[in-house]
Amino acid sequence: MEYVFHIIIMLNIYVMLTLSANLTIGMANLLTMCQAAFYGIGAYIGTYFLMQFNLPFVVIVALVMLLTGAFSFLVSYASVRLKGDYFVIATMGFQLIVYTILYNWTDVTRGPYGIPGIPGIKLFGLFELSGVYAYLILSLVVMAIVVYLFHHLVSSPFGRVLNAIRADETMVQAMGRNTVLFKSWAFFLSAAVASMAGIIYASYVSYIDPTSFTLDESIFIVSALFIGGIGNTKGPVLGALFVVLLPELLRFVGLPDSIAANLRQIIYGLALILVMYYRPQGLWGKTILK
Repeated sequence: MEYVFHIIIMLNIYVMLTLSANLTIGMANLLTMCQAAFYGIGAYIGTYFLMQFNLPFVVIVALVMLLTGAFSFLVSYASVRLKGDYFVIATMGFQLIVYTILYNWTDVTRGPYGIPGIPGIKLFGLFELSGVYAYLILSLVVMAIVVYLFHHLVSSPFGRVLNAIRADETMVQAMGRNTVLFKSWAFFLSAAVASMAGIIYASYVSYIDPTSFTLDESIFIVSALFIGGIGNTKGPVLGALFVVLLPELLRFVGLPDSIAANLRQIIYGLALILVMYYRPQGLWGKTILK
């Protein structure tokens, strides 16, 4: 049963990551390839606070979200003015820079050796969470709050401006809106939510290293978003369900042990191709990224 709970916890984390990517990609029309960088920054900063300070979970989350958001402003200031492929390359460059720092700054991050023994999250600074059941409840609660907030964000004035930018940025500029500022704030909120997922992940597994926050991880998050559908709340949630649960379900198909791992990857990849071919707008999407 703990295996099932573990999958649900990871699913909750990826729902948050996919929703955070939807804010920039699905709503602001910014195809970012550095979501795993913010995920990793949140995990490492959160680990520092968990190991050095006896602070309540809410305080640590607030600090990590603000600090990670500050990093997002650094990259967004230079990149949101770019268009199309140039923006993608710029965010990919940021992703590679963050990974390189995490891998080589051994005095701080321990590099490839990782950081073991990360303590559990402390609620109200008193009760330290431990075990899969506690993190199951915590991740469910946090994920539900994130889904609720994003659901209302889509229909909020801020969300409507972002959707208008996706549809026609020139028109929004002609109406007197500072589209660069709106994109920068979308980047900030996206990074902040990804960092919150990073804290929960680091504390839950009690060990982190740079290999969990690579470019491949960013591509995985973007794939989940495109599979589910962009521009709404249900699409990212469904996409996270698809990419997290399908590989696990394939473990129970009964494939021969000698070819099981490779064949699962082939079936998984084929499923992704079929979904994107027959539903290019995603399983629950109404629009396609321009």
